[in-house]
Amino acid sequence: MLTAHRAKGFTLIELVIAVAIVAVLAMLAAPLMEVTAQRQKEQELRSALRQIRGAIDAYHQAAQDKLIQLPDDASGYPPDLESLAAGVPDITKPDLRKIYFLRRLPRDPFYPDPEATPQETWGKRSYASPPDAPQEGDDVFDVYSYSEKTGLNGVPYREW
Repeated sequence: MLTAHRAKGFTLIELVIAVAIVAVLAMLAAPLMEVTAQRQKEQELRSALRQIRGAIDAYHQAAQDKLIQLPDDASGYPPDLESLAAGVPDITKPDLRKIYFLRRLPRDPFYPDPEATPQETWGKRSYASPPDAPQEGDDVFDVYSYSEKTGLNGVPYREW
C-alpha cells in the first residue's frame, strides 16, 4: 500500500499571508510608537520646566530672605541659569557655603542641537520683559522652549 507523505512545513502561500499580517500590524504600530515618543519628550519638557521654575522661585525666595548677596538694583532673580546649579554663597554662614538650587541644569528635550549647552537650549525671559514678548535681560524670571512644534494637547511648546 502506498501512503502519501506530506512534507512538514509551511507552503509559500502561508508564508506570504503571515508576512502580510505582520506588515499590516507594523504599519498600525508605527504611528502609536511616534505618539509614545512625543509623549515621553513632552513629559521630559514638563519635568524640566517644573525643576527650573522651582529653582528660580527658590533663588528669589533666598534673595528675599537675604541669604544671598545681591546688587542694590537687582530684581532678586538669578542672573543666569548656570548660577542655579553652580550655587551662590550663603552670606549667613561664616564659611560662605554655597546654596544650590539645582543639581544640574536640564536640557530642553525638543532643542535640535545635541552639542548645545543646557543653558543655550532654553529661551529666557527677564523680569522687565512683557509675558507676550519674552526677551532676555539682566536676570532670568522664566524659561520657555524654543521649539515651534505644538504639543499633543494643542498648545505650542513655547507657551508651556
